[in-house]
Amino acid sequence: MDLGLQGKRALVTGASKGLGYAVARLLAQEGCTVSINSRNPKHLEDAARRIREATDATVHTIPGDLTQPNMPEQVVQEAAQRMGGLDLLVTNTGGPPPGGFEDFDDAAWEAALNLCFLSHLRLIRAALPYLKQSDAASVLTITSISVKQPIPNLILSNTTRAATAALTKSLALEYGPQGIRFNSILPAWTKTERVWQLLEHRARAHGTTVEEEMAKQAAASPLGRMAEPEEFARAAVFLLSPAASYITGALFTVDGGMYKGLI
Repeated sequence: MDLGLQGKRALVTGASKGLGYAVARLLAQEGCTVSINSRNPKHLEDAARRIREATDATVHTIPGDLTQPNMPEQVVQEAAQRMGGLDLLVTNTGGPPPGGFEDFDDAAWEAALNLCFLSHLRLIRAALPYLKQSDAASVLTITSISVKQPIPNLILSNTTRAATAALTKSLALEYGPQGIRFNSILPAWTKTERVWQLLEHRARAHGTTVEEEMAKQAAASPLGRMAEPEEFARAAVFLLSPAASYITGALFTVDGGMYKGLI
């Protein structure tokens, strides 16, 4: 299937590794010009080099910490300037620390809101003027399976990512008449650095090993394993593409069947 992505201009945040990197690489492979963002300039340049070598695509790097209030707008403006516009936006950030409700004070909640909600909101707000000029405008927010099924000991993530999912659904309704699509992918346990860190935390708490915790989590899927980042990326790139032109407002799980609910 031709996804219709040749020549499209995409900005992917949180793209130096993990899910964001996998999405950026596949978009480049499908013919997009890509701008990637993360906080660490060295990691970002390394990611860009690997994508260029694998795809021969044009890849721009725009480092910046999206929790800083003015940074999302700066990142979007620089990406649009360097690419001559913007068609696709993928909003992706790291996650807040694990813990229960009584573990966190107001400062921790405010930091989580900045990371997992306000950064998405600010990126989208800054991108809208450019997206309105595109004939294939599409936004994908990366949230979590916790939007539908809260994950134990991740109270900050469960709460703030749900807000981003609600924002995504609301914007799909508001901007559908203007031809801008908004969807969210809700990944479950995928083999990324973030998940490895969470499993290390579990292993310390339970007196086990990371490998044992990984096996327990894999058993929660009918497929008996955790996802690879590339499997997530394939779903993400399809939803972003013109091939998915009648899909908007979707909260799409990529979870290997770990979510057991009907809706």
